[in-house]
Amino acid sequence: MADEETENRELQLKIDRYGDMLFRLSLIRLQNVQDAEDVVQETFYQYLRRKGSFAGPEHEKAWLIRVALNACRKVKRSAWNRKRDPGDWLEELEKISKSTRASQNPEEGFFLREEQRRLLEAVAVLPARYRDVIHLFYDQEMSVREIARATGRGESTVTSQLTRARAILRRTLKEEYDFD
Repeated sequence: MADEETENRELQLKIDRYGDMLFRLSLIRLQNVQDAEDVVQETFYQYLRRKGSFAGPEHEKAWLIRVALNACRKVKRSAWNRKRDPGDWLEELEKISKSTRASQNPEEGFFLREEQRRLLEAVAVLPARYRDVIHLFYDQEMSVREIARATGRGESTVTSQLTRARAILRRTLKEEYDFD
């Protein structure tokens, strides 16, 4: 009984520590709230089934990210996914985004939210491999080395993908603001 309680507490700590990160990553990748929730649940289920320990917190985080990305790929390939309406997943992402800041001035707050929404929309149309590295680098503040470990990509690949994603975002957002 005590072992079960300890396991439940440890699992709850992991969910508290990594749950939001995995949900945001899955939501950006899948663009569907229910699918993202399913992926997070599947990720923690796989965590429970895993026997053995991790080399450290960084290894544990990388493992969870990789399992979540694999689960996202599985959902994307399913026939069910091709027939679904994504709903307003951007609204959900904005609710849980770390970069949403309350502003003293309501007008400033409105423009900040609109700017963030445009950025999220621009990120959403990036190919998945670029979305992943952008999200992990900026939202999760992971280093290139950590992203490479978590995604199973080489460090030079991650660096290239970050560079390409930034260039695409720069072009996309520049076009939006060009009024010539």
